Amino acid sequence: MFGLIGHSTSLASAVEKARMLGYDDHAEGDMERWCSSPPQLLENFKLTSKTGKLIEGAYIDSCFLPEMLPGKFKTAVRKVQNAMALAQKYGLNVTALGGFTSIIFENFDLAKFQKVRSTLLEWKRFTTGNTHTAWVICRQVEENAPRLGIDLAKARVAVVGASGDIGSAVCRWLSRCTGVKDLLLVARHRGRLQALHDELGSGTVLSLDEALCQADVVVWVASLYQTLRIDPASLRQPCLMVDGGYPKNLDTRVSLPNLHVIKGGIVEFFSDIAWTMMQVAEMERPQRQMFACFAEAMLLEFEGLHTNFSWGRNNITLENMETIGMASLRHGFRAIGLDHPALVTA
Repeated sequence: MFGLIGHSTSLASAVEKARMLGYDDHAEGDMERWCSSPPQLLENFKLTSKTGKLIEGAYIDSCFLPEMLPGKFKTAVRKVQNAMALAQKYGLNVTALGGFTSIIFENFDLAKFQKVRSTLLEWKRFTTGNTHTAWVICRQVEENAPRLGIDLAKARVAVVGASGDIGSAVCRWLSRCTGVKDLLLVARHRGRLQALHDELGSGTVLSLDEALCQADVVVWVASLYQTLRIDPASLRQPCLMVDGGYPKNLDTRVSLPNLHVIKGGIVEFFSDIAWTMMQVAEMERPQRQMFACFAEAMLLEFEGLHTNFSWGRNNITLENMETIGMASLRHGFRAIGLDHPALVTA
């Protein structure tokens, strides 16, 4: 049995979900009420692979809210740890950390804090899901750029957030497997960015403004800060943008007739799943669509690989991306793209 650890996208969304599930005390509570709320196992469900294998999963809500950052770091950390302890208590074979739970785990290096009260967390039971997310984003670039007439062998692809776990993996794949003409590397942490550049032996380190005006494709794997402003007139046409950050709000920041924005790192299963959790995750087709990180836990359960497949920072290998990608196709997942309603043409 696998697990998924997630959270609501906002306090308003959390209140709506609480009402829907009959948690009236939470629905009427303020932010402090949510800060003190323990994680909850909200849902059990089953799904069957294209191969015919049936598996069962559970969804755990960490009761974390994005509004808790940046002011309540300790609360956020505690909520991720408690949700992981609950997943282990239920004996889940492998559990994916979704949304901000993965970001919090990595940024605060929670791997140093293995004990949660009386529970010693078994790391092999958890995965960030970042390997599958990176593979799906690369797939979205490879499949959709040609549909806009963009030849990747002649294209410049900017990766914003290139020094992160997902970003660095995307850069390695696009450079060595896809063969793009030039990678434009953008990140806030210049030290890690230079190390990535040296590792790749190619690419160009640029500021965000410099990269945007040159890029045929832009892959965003960093959260967009509130003050970000993009000048549409500076963008190339056509331009494909893959919004792989969290939350996925790039389409609200920029508008241009020949700009195409895809919600990055989202996959669709080949058949309906009898769950409700994706209805509050703003998916276009909530019975089939999900974050690729969640799908990684499903794939590991389908494959019988009960291990922390994605773990730490910058440990994603091309071999593991290939492995999880082939498993994704084999079991009935596809990356959403231009031919899908989830595409936003800005």
